[in-house]
This record gives sequence, structure tokens and C-alpha cells, in this order.
Amino acid sequence: MSEQRSPSARSPFLIPLEDGPVAASVDRLAAVLTAAAAVACVVMLWRVEPDARGHGTHEQFGMDPCSWPVAYGFPCPTCGCTTAACHLVHGNVLQAFVTQPFGMLVAAAGVLLGAHALWCLVRRRSFVDLLVRLPFWRIVAAAFALLLLAWGYKCLVWQP
Repeated sequence: MSEQRSPSARSPFLIPLEDGPVAASVDRLAAVLTAAAAVACVVMLWRVEPDARGHGTHEQFGMDPCSWPVAYGFPCPTCGCTTAACHLVHGNVLQAFVTQPFGMLVAAAGVLLGAHALWCLVRRRSFVDLLVRLPFWRIVAAAFALLLLAWGYKCLVWQP
């Protein structure tokens, strides 16, 4: 007699769509929206050049310059994130990390999540299953700590 493993003991990459934690249509919708958002972000970032200052790439999307440096004399917590993401999309991984470590890691996570969503769509695997297994609050706490560390780093290397 074969021993059955509990659903939580199975590899999240092998869960068939029908065995996922939500209805198949909801799982598909989540995967499609995630993949579409990732592709849209990559295309948008690919179409612009990273700002040589290490910040300000968002201005190429028609956004206003950041008011923090004018108001406070130092960069905002997410200063350089768009520039780092742009470097990453252009294949300059080291430059992305040097520009803004938090921005590079968030962009990389977004690209990987989008790729995973596409993989799940093609292979008919549950996309949501992996998401519900992630230690959400640990990830949020680690991301917040990394944001603060990266902000401190950006303040040290800041050049207006």
C-alpha cells in the first residue's frame, strides 16, 4: 500500500491546478494578472534608460521629481528603486544592486514571480498554492528591514 502525503508535504511546483487551494478559475486569473503585470513592468522599464544619477528614472514616465531632497536634504526611502529595476531589466545586475539594493531585489522578485506565473499557466500548475505557502509576515519583516538598510546606504552614497 502506498503512503499518501498531505497536500502541505507536496512540492508547490507539482500541485496540479485542480488540487490547488482555490478554484481553478481564480488561480488562473491570479496567474494571468501577475504575469501581465510583470511583463508590462519589464516592457516599460526596457523602453527607458536608467538615469545616470542613480535616481530619477521615474521622471521618464512623466512623474514629478522627488520632493524629499528639496524638503529634507536627503533621499526618500525608495530613492533609486526605479533606476535599479531599470538596470536589472537591461541586464546590469551589479549596477542595479549598487544603485539601490532594495529596488533591485524587489524587481528581481517581481520578474521571478511573473516567470513562475507564466510557468504555472503553461504547465497547468497551481500558482496560488506556492503563494499561500510563503511565510508572508517573515517576508514583509525582512523586506522592511532591507528597505531601511538600503535607505541608509542610499543616504551615504547620495549625490543630488
